[in-house]
Amino acid sequence: MHPTRTLLAAALLAATTACAGTPARPAPPAQPNVQVEEQAKGQATPAADYYGTLEPFAREAVYFVMTDRFVNGDPGNDHRDQGGKYRTFDIPLPPCNGVSGNIGYLGGDFKGLAEHLDYIRGMGFTAVWITPIVDNPDQHFTGGQAPTCGGILADHGKAGYHGYWGVDFYKVDEHLPSPGMDFKDLAAAMHAKDLKLVLDIVANHGSPAWGMAFDQPKFGKVYDRNGRLIADHQNLPPQKLDPAHNPLHRFYNTRGPVDGAQGSIFDGNLAQLSDFNENNPEVLDYLAGAYAQWIEQGADAFRIDTIAWMPDSFWQKFTRRIRARHPGFFMFGEDFNYDANAIAHHTLPGHGQTSVLDFPMKQAMEEVFGRQQAGFERLIPALHLTGGPYANPYELAIFYDNHDMPRLDASDAGFIDAHNWLFTARGIPVVYYGSEMGFMRGRPEHGGNRNYFGVEGIRAAQASPIFAALTRIAHVRKASPALQRGLQLDLELAGTRAAFYRVYQHAGQHQIALVLLNKGEAPERFRIDRLLQPGHWVSALDGSTRDVAAGEALEAEVPAHGVQVFLLDAPATQPDLVAALQTAMAGARRAR
Repeated sequence: MHPTRTLLAAALLAATTACAGTPARPAPPAQPNVQVEEQAKGQATPAADYYGTLEPFAREAVYFVMTDRFVNGDPGNDHRDQGGKYRTFDIPLPPCNGVSGNIGYLGGDFKGLAEHLDYIRGMGFTAVWITPIVDNPDQHFTGGQAPTCGGILADHGKAGYHGYWGVDFYKVDEHLPSPGMDFKDLAAAMHAKDLKLVLDIVANHGSPAWGMAFDQPKFGKVYDRNGRLIADHQNLPPQKLDPAHNPLHRFYNTRGPVDGAQGSIFDGNLAQLSDFNENNPEVLDYLAGAYAQWIEQGADAFRIDTIAWMPDSFWQKFTRRIRARHPGFFMFGEDFNYDANAIAHHTLPGHGQTSVLDFPMKQAMEEVFGRQQAGFERLIPALHLTGGPYANPYELAIFYDNHDMPRLDASDAGFIDAHNWLFTARGIPVVYYGSEMGFMRGRPEHGGNRNYFGVEGIRAAQASPIFAALTRIAHVRKASPALQRGLQLDLELAGTRAAFYRVYQHAGQHQIALVLLNKGEAPERFRIDRLLQPGHWVSALDGSTRDVAAGEALEAEVPAHGVQVFLLDAPATQPDLVAALQTAMAGARRAR
């Protein structure tokens, strides 16, 4: 982890010497009008631009569901007898500290998700990320190592319920659709609710490919759009493949797993998964063609799995091809690394130009809002507001846990504090299903992390204080362009207190947000005068107002584990604020 290049504090001090099935939810307070206003008559020049990003997708807040584990809307597509001796449905694991995981299908499907979009939308989310939809094998895997409580990459006995073991990338897996609810119907249902659909995609690998008790059907194989077999690992270890003489081997690399002590693990296979050959043009043609099909059926953005396991040159070709047909299409990748300098290259020209999941921020958030209870200052090194390695830090997908790691181990108050930060700080918030009630908190992949949620979970979540607080702050962000895409100017991040501005000013739209956070056990009094612009400030949370004259301070009390957001509907004119914004604007983005 590298220290922060700046907190903007130096710049600030230099600039100033001043000190649907859901229960009824209370409507959020009316927000100040941020519509385009006519410029004052005789104004010589338009207001300057101040923003973190103009990326449209940065407006969104994302709810991440593992589709099979969300809601079973159609038991008719469960295929409970599939696989016979090598069954794929309901494969429970021994308990881990009293909680059993499950490595089989559990019935979640498109219909179950579509029927509960009002629940997701009601919380304030505007996009839904779903796990891969492509066809997976029809038996559980007989190779690999047996899963353990804290283990990863252990797939023995596991079915492809998660979707990441693709064999036909043009075909929806049979566990997901129902009559009248195929992928395109799910996308249409989301769009009818003003929700975006984020599709999880994989290009690094297919299904587990060797080490099986026998050459299992579909495993290690790839089929084209017509169902024709075009690649087959034939249950052979990578080193025994012969692509020079066997056309069915040409999709795959032949190196095998690489020990990190002897080279880069990213150059080899991930576990026993078939490793696609990034240098074979047929691989790129196949994957780009398949994923373009899903865009045409309604996908609005991609989350890219295991992006680090394919070279940047591959991703540059892939994204160029996708964006040639769909200009500006938004993608964010998973590079499971807590070093910002190690993951930022994906965001740069020539390296794919995608965004990434912000793993360094995830690590910091776990320490600040989990059981460790580090101070807000721990978040500073992960922000990279100016001079950082990313093309644009405001376009990063920020999160505190997901399906590939233990869920956040925090108290209810810790989850509330985490959401108050997630929905007000820079970046695109991503929340994993069930976190609105602290579902399976602290649990690893094979110990409950991916357990079934269902209508029972949805019902229980709505009684949780985490749910109520999340809904409140998510709706505030949903109504605020400053919180969505504004520059961030930090005033205080220390201990249990945080204070910062978010400022958005572009194309006649302008808003200044002042965010005050308290993760302590007692109320905190804030007195803000640094960079404070005079005017009529309105709370986005309770509608209270503060009329601030020049030279005065804005004072407010924030309750324990609380948040306050004051909005000012006015262009930035206060000289010290303008100077700080100019510094932030100049340093936020790397030249493209």
